[in-house]
Amino acid sequence: MFDSLTDKLTAVFNKITSRGVLTEDDISNTMREIRIALLEADVALPVVKEFIAHVKEQALGEKVVRSIQPGQMVIKIVHDELVKLLGAEPAELNLRAVPPVGILMVGLQGSGKTTTSAKIAKRLSERQKKKVLLVSLDIYRPAAQEQLRQLAEQIKGQALPVVAGEKPKAIAGRAMEYAKKGGFDVVIFDSAGRQHIDEELMREVSDIKKMVNPAEVLLVADAMMGQDACATAKAFNEQVGVTGLILTRIDGSGRAGAALSMKMVSGVPIKFLGTGEKLEEIEEFHADRLAGRILGQGDVVSLVERAMENVNRDEAQKLAEQMLKGRFDLNDMLKQLQQVQKLGSLGGIIGMIPGLSKFKNQIEASGLGDNLIKKQEAIILSMTKAERKEPDIIKASRKKRIAAGAGVEVHEVNKLLKAYEQMATVMKKVGRSGGMKNMLSPAMLKNFPTGMMFGGKR
Repeated sequence: MFDSLTDKLTAVFNKITSRGVLTEDDISNTMREIRIALLEADVALPVVKEFIAHVKEQALGEKVVRSIQPGQMVIKIVHDELVKLLGAEPAELNLRAVPPVGILMVGLQGSGKTTTSAKIAKRLSERQKKKVLLVSLDIYRPAAQEQLRQLAEQIKGQALPVVAGEKPKAIAGRAMEYAKKGGFDVVIFDSAGRQHIDEELMREVSDIKKMVNPAEVLLVADAMMGQDACATAKAFNEQVGVTGLILTRIDGSGRAGAALSMKMVSGVPIKFLGTGEKLEEIEEFHADRLAGRILGQGDVVSLVERAMENVNRDEAQKLAEQMLKGRFDLNDMLKQLQQVQKLGSLGGIIGMIPGLSKFKNQIEASGLGDNLIKKQEAIILSMTKAERKEPDIIKASRKKRIAAGAGVEVHEVNKLLKAYEQMATVMKKVGRSGGMKNMLSPAMLKNFPTGMMFGGKR
């Protein structure tokens, strides 16, 4: 997310943070470089102009010029202005209405409406214990209704039964009656999309809106569309009336400047970010957290929230106790790999840890990534219980069998075993020396992060 922009802004700030004094020329040069970085990230020109004007006005003030650390003051100003640009006020889902509360999902075809509908249903049912009904109004795209039904099954939810030949307005009316009789709290309507905005699309969406009177009309937009996404948001808001935005595929583009433009251009708050294809990969939008990620400052709060949602606490506690006692086998390593995968993509995790985002490219270049994690998992799963418990018994013939079972080369099995040995050595030292304090020493950390966990180059 915003990899290219983050890298460029980090390079700009590195030039000024080491200086004790900043001249007017220094600040002007910095503003010019920030402007270029934002434009290259696909942020809309009017947004860039206004943003730079606000930052420059404050950066030239006495508070910055006379500051002991003027570079840090400039970074703080940029951060605060990014928060304002993205929308400082919280934008939670509005469910304050008599049940069943309607949520109408709108957007162009291919933006991810159907999957996002299921993601929100999953989130509401698990976090707020809401009974959610999913309703497909898309009678035009082949298998669209079946897709939503299957997604409902995956999240252990419910989709409105399909009646062949039924039109969108009739489906919507039947859905509200069905929801009232079934005691549903929320009804999510997945409307049809088009390749582009047209009168027919807008008329259909408007008619549905009038019929179901939804508490939320959420526009789902693909972040990779760049400034086209902003134009789409503006058009939908003017012609239909939108209460919130959801940006999908935010993890798929290093540019993704649409997120920085959407709020200002459309006048509608961003409510959610789609961070991946999995049904749990959606997060509430927080302007301050996203600003921190863009500036390479990480987002520990979101990472902790994600961990609390996806990591089994009892398993984590049990594993930690074993590690502190110096006991660590390949079953434990497998659990670690599986826990990491639950938190999302490795690149996304790295970007949320303060201080590590600057090493993201280095870590990725070392061969570490999501495919490697899955490969390492496959290797361990190809082992017998005895081999996982006692890795020392794994000799040449066993390595060949394990490699064949996992679909990898023998040298990749060797790399995993070497990584395991290094981790086991660290865990034994931790156990002998009294726990995590020693593990977090500079000497330990120097060798631990990039190579040990996944057997990458060091």
